[in-house]
Amino acid sequence: MKKLSFEQKKGRLGMLFLIPWFLGFVVFFLSPMLQSLRFTLSELKTTPQGFELKFKGLENFNQALTVDPLFNRLLTESIINMLVNVPLIIFFSLFVAVLLNQRFRGRPFARAIFFLPVILTSGVIVSLQEASFMSEFMNQSTSNGIVEGAGNILQGVQFEALLLNSGVSPWIVEYLVGAVNRIYEIVSKSGVQILIFLAGLQSISPSLYEASKIEGATGYESFWKITFPMISPLILTNVIFSIIDSFSNNEITNLIRDIAFVNLDFGLSAAMSWMYFGSIMLILGISSYLIAKNVFYND
Repeated sequence: MKKLSFEQKKGRLGMLFLIPWFLGFVVFFLSPMLQSLRFTLSELKTTPQGFELKFKGLENFNQALTVDPLFNRLLTESIINMLVNVPLIIFFSLFVAVLLNQRFRGRPFARAIFFLPVILTSGVIVSLQEASFMSEFMNQSTSNGIVEGAGNILQGVQFEALLLNSGVSPWIVEYLVGAVNRIYEIVSKSGVQILIFLAGLQSISPSLYEASKIEGATGYESFWKITFPMISPLILTNVIFSIIDSFSNNEITNLIRDIAFVNLDFGLSAAMSWMYFGSIMLILGISSYLIAKNVFYND
């Protein structure tokens, strides 16, 4: 029997880890996906025996794209928000991970603080927050104009004017001001990415930095020649995770759910779901292709 190479062993081990996912997909997801695909081409009507499907062709897709007043707008807004948020999340999480990887007093406490947004944005905490007295107070204060002035300051109006007067390109200024306005959203969605980057940074051998220091490399050069290439696979991982996370719960998913379970139009909801799914897969494919070409694997 021919002895397996190291690469073949790794490949078979990877397939072994994929088996639980594959079995779960076949048992729990494959049948509902095929059923929803049937719904996209049909009109579902309830009967005393259950339900029946009346074939409609591509009418559900046409209604979603040309008749429904919200689908196109919400889909466009979701894609734009993803294009703005994902780069900011990646840059911020990498920056924080590099800082937390340094040796300083109170480092475990600092790491816990940066992971708190993940806990605070969980479903239970958000529900409690929405029902809390503080939320009611903030809503009343905003309606009375108490914190409206503070909100305008936080929106970065002065920052925008400063950059424009400095000759910075308007589209760059708009992006940076948008980043300032989204700071809470960026921080709250960066906890998992920070942990992934931090694990990758800790896996880099210190001997690489020692050798570069002996050769006279600066900290800037060490980052771009050692740190960045070594964690580039994790950049791809975090980009994919951030894209999926940004699409997992937003206004368009609420729209699809309401059309299905409030309006009871399962055909239109299924058509919207598949178009939404196709858009996500297209974005993931393009992003993975562009980033994977520049990923360094230390085999």
